[in-house]
Amino acid sequence: MRGTDKTTGKELDGKAHLRQSITDILNTRIGTRVMRRDYGSELPNLIDNPINDEFAVDLYVALAEALDKWEPRLKLREASMTVQGDGVIEFALTGDYLPDGKTITLDGIVVR
Repeated sequence: MRGTDKTTGKELDGKAHLRQSITDILNTRIGTRVMRRDYGSELPNLIDNPINDEFAVDLYVALAEALDKWEPRLKLREASMTVQGDGVIEFALTGDYLPDGKTITLDGIVVR
């Protein structure tokens, strides 16, 4: 799948496009996209909740549901998170990149 880099305007494809797409999905609050109100994830609604075991479970569920619904190129196998503070969480995702069937890891997926 090809697209446009959101910062440079240049063509973007492959895993770089996948990374940008995942970041967009996870950072978009459901209900905010005109003509596509169900696009996005619940992560922006959860990001400022108190950090505890329930918080972690809620984040992983929201992450998995959003990627399952909106990113058909990745079959998620594993996710880990690091709370950066001030409403910022960084994820590392591992899964099957379906266009080539190989396992990939995407580090540094930041949700604000």
